[in-house]
Amino acid sequence: MTNSEVKVNAGDTAPIKNVAACLGLIRQLQNRNPLQPNLGVFAGFSGYGKSVAALYSQNKTGAAYVEVSDTWNRKKLMSSILTELGQYSPRGTLSDMEDEIIGRLARQPTRPLIIDEGDKLVDKNLIELVRMIAKKSNVPVLLIGEENFPVKLERAGDRFRDLVLVMGYAQACDLDDTKTLARTFYPQIRMTEELLEEARRRAEGRVRRIGNTLHAIAAFASARGWEEINLDQFTGRYSEGKLPSRREAA
Repeated sequence: MTNSEVKVNAGDTAPIKNVAACLGLIRQLQNRNPLQPNLGVFAGFSGYGKSVAALYSQNKTGAAYVEVSDTWNRKKLMSSILTELGQYSPRGTLSDMEDEIIGRLARQPTRPLIIDEGDKLVDKNLIELVRMIAKKSNVPVLLIGEENFPVKLERAGDRFRDLVLVMGYAQACDLDDTKTLARTFYPQIRMTEELLEEARRRAEGRVRRIGNTLHAIAAFASARGWEEINLDQFTGRYSEGKLPSRREAA
């Protein structure tokens, strides 16, 4: 038996810090000693870009990715995981599907499983099923949830808590992140640093709100034929966590 670790793509780069944080958790799970626990948790407030980070990480790692819905039960969760793993018409009993998931995951020991909206696993009593799948397959499993998700996980007790090897929290976007988002989505429009900082500040650093404001800025500038726009020039709407009134939207 060897205790050497297999390094998986240690030179990853990511566009913004929350994406890098999420991907970093997965890489730690992939590169862990096989005798160590295999669960990770990534939590944070709504709008901080956790799902975007998860999808980016899926593309970089080839992970199986599922997003839990309010209507899901045990069968739906397992059939969705199986579909992601390539079995497009899952059949059999719940036990059969669980065994099939574990077998398929175990055949690719470094391929991660990412489960988004992890809060619903606790709310709908599905977390024990995920624990068993993670434990028996021993593949990297990252659970993503809201800011209080770790508190909810405490309900699962020591059996689950002790399997969590790595944990991280999504952070509010800073100015560098906002610049990166602007360059990525609207490279044809130069937005000044002061304007981007105002967009970030009003959005409270939330990726979704920043993205909505950047869209408004780009549309405002394009309608006027501008390739550059500053804080004083922009008189459009900033995304601040509420929908505009009729007057504001006009």
